[in-house]
Formats: sequence, C-alpha cells, structure tokens
Amino acid sequence: MSPSTSGREELARIARDWVTLWRAPVDWARFDALHADDFVDHASAGRPGTKAGFAQGLAAMVEAFPDLVTTVEDLLVDETRSRVAVRWKAVGTNRGRYLGVGPTNRLTTITGIEIVGIEDGRVVERWGEWDISGHLGSRP
Repeated sequence: MSPSTSGREELARIARDWVTLWRAPVDWARFDALHADDFVDHASAGRPGTKAGFAQGLAAMVEAFPDLVTTVEDLLVDETRSRVAVRWKAVGTNRGRYLGVGPTNRLTTITGIEIVGIEDGRVVERWGEWDISGHLGSRP
C-alpha cells in the first residue's frame, strides 16, 4: 500500500463514513464511491473477498436488520501506513433470517473491530472481526 496522500483527519473521516454507511437503506452510490474497484476483503466470512462480495454481505445484514444503526466507538489512525482501526457497534431489530437465525424480532447488538486501508480517498482493503454472539444465541 502506498503512503497516505490524505491527512489524519481525512483518513478518519473516510473510515467513519465507511462504517456508518452500514444502515438501511444503504446508499449504494455512496458505497460505490467509498470502495475502490479493486477492494479486497481479507475477512470475507466465506463470501467473495471483493467489493461485490462485501456489498452482498452488507445487503444481507440490512435486510435482516432493517432499522440497523451503526456507530463508531473508537477510531485510531496510522497515517504513515494509510490505515485506520475502528471499533464499532450496530443495533437493530432482527426482522429476517441472518446467519441461519431469525427472525427473532429482538433488538440485537453487534460489535466489531475493523482495520481498513485507504488510498486516494477510498477504502482499498479491510480486515474485520465481529461479535454477533447475541444474535446467534437467539434461536428462533
């Protein structure tokens, strides 16, 4: 990855915009603008590790949680490497099947940590770990 052409504030803004995009209805034009065409998802959870694969996962999540709201809890910027670490929380009501569970019609909290690489104002790669145990423990 090349060094950042963006400052610390710009990297933080892009990462924050990227995470808070995860809500219904998804602004797909914004999604497209925030992701490089050659985006690589290094933690794709069995989906293709591409921009289209990530879009597929996001669509499934907001379909299952149509009132999902995602917030940034912590954000750390490594300007030298053009990477941002984000700890986030999403809250929504499970109205559809997601990861083999539901609909539970319960309010669910999902948390996660993402590390995103950013080049030329767009997310080019992502590594992420999610805790979705509250949802998975809610058998229909």
